[in-house]
Amino acid sequence: MLLILLEALLALVLLVAIVWWTMFSGRKKGELPPSDKPDDKP
Repeated sequence: MLLILLEALLALVLLVAIVWWTMFSGRKKGELPPSDKPDDKP
């Protein structure tokens, strides 16, 4: 039983680490500011 709980805890830690890595390993100063001009052109 202890081994199953340990394995579940390890899987949870791994999941949190992957989510943390994908969220915060990108740009150094966070998201880009919104641009003043619209993207679509008529």
